[in-house]
Amino acid sequence: MARMAPADGERIQKVLANSGLGSRREIEQKIANGEVLVNGKVARLGDRITPEDKVIFGKRPISARRLGKQPFRTIAYNKPEGMLVTRTDPQGRPTVFSQLPKLESGRWIAVGRLDMNTSGLLLFTTDGELANRLMHPSGQIEREYAVRVLGEVTEERVLKLVNGVELDDGPARFEDVVESGGQGANRWFHVVVMEGRNREVRRLWESVGLKVNRLKRVRFGPVMLESRLPAGKYRELLPQELKSLLELAGLRRNLSECRLKHSASAKNTEAMRNRRRAKRPHR
Repeated sequence: MARMAPADGERIQKVLANSGLGSRREIEQKIANGEVLVNGKVARLGDRITPEDKVIFGKRPISARRLGKQPFRTIAYNKPEGMLVTRTDPQGRPTVFSQLPKLESGRWIAVGRLDMNTSGLLLFTTDGELANRLMHPSGQIEREYAVRVLGEVTEERVLKLVNGVELDDGPARFEDVVESGGQGANRWFHVVVMEGRNREVRRLWESVGLKVNRLKRVRFGPVMLESRLPAGKYRELLPQELKSLLELAGLRRNLSECRLKHSASAKNTEAMRNRRRAKRPHR
């Protein structure tokens, strides 16, 4: 079969990601590995497809309906400590995916990760393109954490963390640091980072000789972890939250393309967000 003219359809990696089959990075890797067929031929990055094409994704046929525009969902989940952010674990340990709502089509994609001993806000979406853009370091999206630190947190140490230190995987820094209470040798702080690097918050504190013994993500960009959301539970994003996320990701989406649950407590949520912003740390 002849390749389609560039004007026909949309790029295959974008269509498959938007269909909820995985993040853009995961889709591109499968295409590069030859695991995606279009009309019986191995697909290439940049190929364009339409809902009329017959697509095999990892030995599984993908329906024409799924290749069309599907409403996507994005949820905020309160991750408990001790849960892994992985679909399966060979050791049989509990994973967050077992606590997410069932989908009729597509699959949940985690927007970044939290390590097993970190709790708090974790976003999941069925839109692979949105997930990819929110995770990409170039997005420079704020992630705010509540962290309990053991040891003497001096002004000199805080200044060093704000100005930047050198970690094993390159320079890193806190965008903001503010003390928020505590007793004895354990003090609570709120910190903000702009990337989602592995154990970045813990490693930053360790770089100045301090130990983190509690870590909880409380905000991702415009989305706050609501205090009334129990650990292990989720909520649908409010329209304004999703609109702000899409703007941060540089994506044009009509909210009619999204599955939303309008909350009667939207005003309370916004009021809480404003109170939290008023307490946010400043450099």
